Amino acid sequence: MKIAQSILIDDLIAQTINSKKKAQHLKTLPFDSLNAKATADVWSALECIEHLNLYANFYIPELTKVINKANQSPNEIFHSGWLGNYFANSMIPKEKLNKMKTFKDKNPNGSKLSIDVLDQFLKALDTLLDLLERCRSISLTHNKTGISISKYITLRLGDTLRVVVYHHTRHMLQAGRAVALYN
Repeated sequence: MKIAQSILIDDLIAQTINSKKKAQHLKTLPFDSLNAKATADVWSALECIEHLNLYANFYIPELTKVINKANQSPNEIFHSGWLGNYFANSMIPKEKLNKMKTFKDKNPNGSKLSIDVLDQFLKALDTLLDLLERCRSISLTHNKTGISISKYITLRLGDTLRVVVYHHTRHMLQAGRAVALYN
């Protein structure tokens, strides 16, 4: 995939703002609605958000570290890597959502969660928005990040940002469906 870096950043910021609005809306709902589950093996809205928090605990520090030490100027065009593009595209929500198995340490099913989960996520989104703005002055193609599933694989910064933001979008839709079942 090739796309103007500025257009990619604008799109990722817009999706992140949308996720933030949805998370803020969730905070207005009754606590029971946020913890409601259709069945024991599906996630509640709060479990969806906690799943995103568990990933943010890795990606926010990783992105911050890479962005802080980046010294390459921005490229006009972002060139996705084949693996990063695959991972990012696999996160994009589809009409019939493709189910994915999550890693055990990122699976919040059955956790006792409080409304603080949403506050933590909103804080992570604010940090991500700041990081995305900072990316306007560096290369998304030439800077690489680690990924949560293997210390031996790196992705281009732009691909990692796509994975993170698309992952948020995916699970915010899932959280919305979870509370819709309750109401």
